[in-house]
Amino acid sequence: MFVRTVSALRPCAFAPVKPFKLTHPFPLSGARSRLLSSSQLVRTSKPTTSTLPFHPPKQQSSDPTTSSIHKSSEKLDSYLDDSSIDALRWKAPPTGSFVNQFLELSKARLAALVVLTTMAGYAMAPMAVSLPILLATTTGTALCVSSANALNQWSEAPFDAQMKRTKSRLLVTHAMSGPQAVAIGVASGVAGVAALYTLVNPLTAALGLANIVLYAGVYTPMKRFTIWNTWVGALVGAIPPIMGWVACTGSLDAGALVMGSILFCWQFPHFNALSWNLRQDYAKAGYHMMSAVDPALNARVSLRYALALFPVSALAPYLGMTSWMFLGASSVVNGAFLVCAVRFWRDSSDKSARELFFMSLIHLPVLLGLLMVFKEKN
Repeated sequence: MFVRTVSALRPCAFAPVKPFKLTHPFPLSGARSRLLSSSQLVRTSKPTTSTLPFHPPKQQSSDPTTSSIHKSSEKLDSYLDDSSIDALRWKAPPTGSFVNQFLELSKARLAALVVLTTMAGYAMAPMAVSLPILLATTTGTALCVSSANALNQWSEAPFDAQMKRTKSRLLVTHAMSGPQAVAIGVASGVAGVAALYTLVNPLTAALGLANIVLYAGVYTPMKRFTIWNTWVGALVGAIPPIMGWVACTGSLDAGALVMGSILFCWQFPHFNALSWNLRQDYAKAGYHMMSAVDPALNARVSLRYALALFPVSALAPYLGMTSWMFLGASSVVNGAFLVCAVRFWRDSSDKSARELFFMSLIHLPVLLGLLMVFKEKN
């Protein structure tokens, strides 16, 4: 039997292992203890018993990958100072008073404009003005508008987070929860409709309820799949002056429809100009707006309804709401508005859109003021 002796066995040859050693022993203070870059891991040719940090001489690596890792790690180390770590730490969202949150949730500026149109409709009605009814009408309308805006923000919070203009809203930043917004919206709607029903008249209350349903229940979801949402939104904006007229007269007359038609036509140049500079945000959030889906149609529609303001304004003296002097004065104001709409139609740009938008903010209060100045005293 053949037996190999121990002396005949050749020992295995292993390459010497170079141990790893940390340049800074654990634990480190702060968040940097969990972020060790590759430059803090070095290889030594011999084990060392020293407890002091080992700092090898800096040598240029011939390996481009290793060199890039070292550069990246050094860059990371330079970023990880105390101020940057503190900036990355989670902070509670800012919270303000309930009044400030309610004003922001209800879009106070937009609500103020809507209330202004309601007051204009009330002032143009051919009846004696009653201050208590006017106050109840404006308060109830403001609550209805706040309800619609609150429910709108609640349903659109995931999409608002994708838009630069709306990413700082209360529900996006979690300064207010969804159930809180819904509760505020429902409470405002109930209070507004109840105030209009008990203090004004049932028809005005029905119009206020219809406005909430149209804006929060029809217009808001339609924005996700069709450009016809703009027409529904214009109808929503046309209802408040009709509410003001009905609050004064108790009936839906031709004059109320004229007031609503003026607001309906005005909103297309106003909103289309506004949405032009937001078309990228709308497209990113998935909203079907004319400015994003069909920019040429967006400009044409603005021009058409700017032109429509001329015959609609002429209906006011024809129906005896104003004197015929209003026709000449309104033609000047509508003409200036039309000039901006033509510029936007010929060359749709950020500049022409801003001009049309700011002109719309001047046009509406001036036109409503002229209606009241030339109102027939009947």
